Amino acid sequence: MEEKKITIYVDADACPVKAEVYRVAERYGVKVFVVSNSMMAIPRDPMIERVIVGDGFDAADDWIAERVSRGDVVVTADIPLASRCVKAGADAISPTGRAFTEASIGNTLATRNLMDELRSAGQITGGPRPFSPKDRSSFLSALDLAIVRLKRAGFTS
Repeated sequence: MEEKKITIYVDADACPVKAEVYRVAERYGVKVFVVSNSMMAIPRDPMIERVIVGDGFDAADDWIAERVSRGDVVVTADIPLASRCVKAGADAISPTGRAFTEASIGNTLATRNLMDELRSAGQITGGPRPFSPKDRSSFLSALDLAIVRLKRAGFTS
């Protein structure tokens, strides 16, 4: 049986930590797919591949969710996508460093749906707090930990 290589998938359209993903991936020699609905600059590196999907609703999410499995890491702030990826066995991490797990994703998804309903009813008008340097640091730690854990589990880079 061929060894499964660790792959990072980035839901890239509004991702504030792409540079950090590239740095960690380079350190470990891990392949990265940068998935977006539009053209964006990526480093010239054979281990980093840009994937531009159609404009369809959730096209990037669908592309990622259809490919991930155990041994993959998904970087996304999109909770429904994180849920799909966790169900497929992948690790999912938000840009703030929050790891989505099988234990937490149900409550996270329910909270997201409730907040979405409250927003659409006009009950809540504010958005999430601004992205901070602490978030960036937490993300780097979470991504590093996920890759180390996968390597210990026998996945390769």
